[in-house]
Amino acid sequence: MDVTWLGHACVRLRGKDGVVLMDPCAKSTGYAIGKQSADIVTVSRDDDEHGFVDAVAPQFRLLNRPGEYEIGGVLLNGLSTTARGKKADENGAGSRNVAFVVEIDELRVCHLGALDHTPGQDLIEGLSDIDILFTPVGGHGELDAERAAEVISLLQPRLVVPIRYGTEASARPLDPLEPFIKQLGREAPPPQPKLSVTRSNLPEQTQVVVLDYRSK
Repeated sequence: MDVTWLGHACVRLRGKDGVVLMDPCAKSTGYAIGKQSADIVTVSRDDDEHGFVDAVAPQFRLLNRPGEYEIGGVLLNGLSTTARGKKADENGAGSRNVAFVVEIDELRVCHLGALDHTPGQDLIEGLSDIDILFTPVGGHGELDAERAAEVISLLQPRLVVPIRYGTEASARPLDPLEPFIKQLGREAPPPQPKLSVTRSNLPEQTQVVVLDYRSK
């Protein structure tokens, strides 16, 4: 499977059973993702940061609600992550969010979407055995460096790909990547254009992969 970060929270998974586009974003985020083609589009939150489906060519299956799905050999599970009793603020923090777990090419992939808090035990169980985790790390309404590190320690994924952080392209006020890397006590790996991963080449311990949004 090939993984590409298109910018902000938008990630594309290209596997043998199809293409999954996760959280397409509008140009207002600072990223121009172009017109994407996909078999499946997942949307964690219905706004221009996470659910700009106008950027996707017609004839795709849209998933934006919790539930279990099987589409063309790809298994997906949408899990509600909204903290009970929590209301949205003016930036949307605390509003409805759906984290999606995708099983594709014998890999179990999770996109946390607009998650803004450390999940409880019931959600942790639903997010178990993750091979690749896409997590926001830039704060400002979603997980920041400290909370993202907490989630990683709870889920213990094999690979972590940080998303939604400040870059030279960002039009939103987001923290840069460095505080997250520092929180993990690591050195930042060099950005790579895409991630090609199979079940056989997964690392035994958690590793961080930084992708370059400019390589589409």
